[in-house]
Amino acid sequence: MTRITHHNEPLAGVTRLLVDGTNLLHALSRGPDRQPPAAVIGRLRAAVPAETAIELVFDGPPEKGVRGERIAHGVSVRYGGRFSADTILVTLVDDVAMVAGAPRGGGSTATDKILVVTDDRDLRFALQRRGARTAGTSWLITRMQRPRLTAPSIGNPRPPRVPGSRPTSVAQRPPRSVSSPAADLDPEGGDHEPW
Repeated sequence: MTRITHHNEPLAGVTRLLVDGTNLLHALSRGPDRQPPAAVIGRLRAAVPAETAIELVFDGPPEKGVRGERIAHGVSVRYGGRFSADTILVTLVDDVAMVAGAPRGGGSTATDKILVVTDDRDLRFALQRRGARTAGTSWLITRMQRPRLTAPSIGNPRPPRVPGSRPTSVAQRPPRSVSSPAADLDPEGGDHEPW
């Protein structure tokens, strides 16, 4: 199977992001940016495009009140229970490949839309053999620390209007002959009541 590699942006074309949550929390605990797991979820959702579903997979039993459910828009958490998170991640990728018609353990074009974030070398090899993309936790942490806007925004170059003041461009317009008393209050010249 020929795969297109995405060297610059691992998320290009990805519809599902699987994260080895235990691995990610361990990597975050080494840095100066130590935060509780709940704070990581918001940063993770902000760092990944909204159209990409995120699944965090943790080792062990679920915490009280959390049982493999959606915890934020497009973000869900799974716990391995008696299985390791690695086993769950491989199974999730295998399931996508089998639905697409590939044999168990074989890759498919459907699995190329999955990106798995882990630092486990053996797991990365097993996932790549099944057609999934992989990235290290350092890539994801760097992405989470980057500012939200990566390009200049396009918008109104004028500052917002101060309530009660009229823009200078309205004062330069010739007077209008409109019978509505609200037209005198509407600087844009509309025929509707002001808010």
